[in-house]
Amino acid sequence: MSTENHPACGTTEITTSTQPTASRRDFLKTTASGTAIASTTAASTLITNSFLARNAHAFGSDIIKVGLVGCGGRGNGAAKDAMMADAGCRLTSIADVFYDRLADGKKQLQKTLGNQYDVKEDQAFSGWEALDQILKTDIDVILLATPPGFRPAQMEAAVKAGKHVFCEKPVAVDPVGVRRVMAASAAAESKGLCVVSGLCWRYDYGVKATIEKIHSGAIGEIVSIQENYLTGTLWNRTPKPEWTPMHNQVLNWLYYRWLSGDHIVEQFIHSLDKALWLHHDVPPTICYGTGGRQVRTQPQFGDIYDHFSVVYEWADGTRCHASTRQMSDCYSETEDYVYGTEGTAKVLANEIKGKTNWKFEGNKPSMYQLEHIALMKAIREGKPINNGDYMCKSTLMAIMGREAAYSGQIIKWDDMLSSNQKLGPDRPDWGDAPAVEVAMPGQYKFIEAE
Repeated sequence: MSTENHPACGTTEITTSTQPTASRRDFLKTTASGTAIASTTAASTLITNSFLARNAHAFGSDIIKVGLVGCGGRGNGAAKDAMMADAGCRLTSIADVFYDRLADGKKQLQKTLGNQYDVKEDQAFSGWEALDQILKTDIDVILLATPPGFRPAQMEAAVKAGKHVFCEKPVAVDPVGVRRVMAASAAAESKGLCVVSGLCWRYDYGVKATIEKIHSGAIGEIVSIQENYLTGTLWNRTPKPEWTPMHNQVLNWLYYRWLSGDHIVEQFIHSLDKALWLHHDVPPTICYGTGGRQVRTQPQFGDIYDHFSVVYEWADGTRCHASTRQMSDCYSETEDYVYGTEGTAKVLANEIKGKTNWKFEGNKPSMYQLEHIALMKAIREGKPINNGDYMCKSTLMAIMGREAAYSGQIIKWDDMLSSNQKLGPDRPDWGDAPAVEVAMPGQYKFIEAE
């Protein structure tokens, strides 16, 4: 890890504004967002022969060396997907802040990956400095699959070290962190490095085809979107006597907002990303909403909520009504409903009802593998791709919804983008952990720019 920031290696598993009268689709096509996070078009002009020289080792049949940070379920899954994406990939280095998690990861990955597992004993690292150590190896690509609170510092360090990046979602838990990832993504483009996001629905063939149909006018102009992510509860690890408060929080990172961002950020970001995508990656102008802890009230659930309901408004007059819940024994549904002037669509169901009814009938390979296929193909062809713009916008959109529910106030996009909010310590250690305090609407204050 960086001695300055200690980006840990993880264990993972109302009043509205006046609206214009112009065509909504025309607005989305022609509006240049003043808060654009990265310009992939402009960055492509910066790619020079130095990129081809640096990456020539990856062309043809040569080996692409991959490093993994975070040996939990999601990290091990990402490593498997990366190996399946390209027969020339080899996992050559791994890291986790916990030695026992690292040891378990080594066993599982060796069994899963077979001859694509090529991690020598001196290429496996644990502890707070593990990221620094893995970045000093000769890996070409690093997979970042740790708790999100550590991700901004990890992205900065990976790009500085000249590595291609697969970055799990979300990219941060606060606006300061988002801005750090924005800058790192821009630096990656200037260096000719790839950045691929774990927002996997962007790579799903059926979802892509459905959103392309909507963008082409299959349901007319979009009027509103309904995002539902109503699901059950997740794992929780029982503390052991030898654990410090920091051990408990990092090992149960889902339940602490400085590590996960709350479940609206950590999980619901998938749905909010599709709402952003439907708006051509133009962010909403404001949001407001509610949320709270109704079922998960015990101390082991830290300081996060168990339900959110947020309304996002765009400058073109459209709204997204976004609801998420993590509760057991309740009705479950995950779907994106899009309502237009000439029809409706269900994005995850890949179907449209409108002027012409349509349903995607094509092949549906794993979207988790597709994102890695895109990454490895870009490296081999010397044509870098960068998902930094939308992965940062979607993360900030999720944080924006959290802050609206926590505070009970209207939150503006521009205020979110400039906010000085920063969660968590700069230099975590194995002693004390950040204080746990559940946000109370009407009392909790959103931190604006100074």
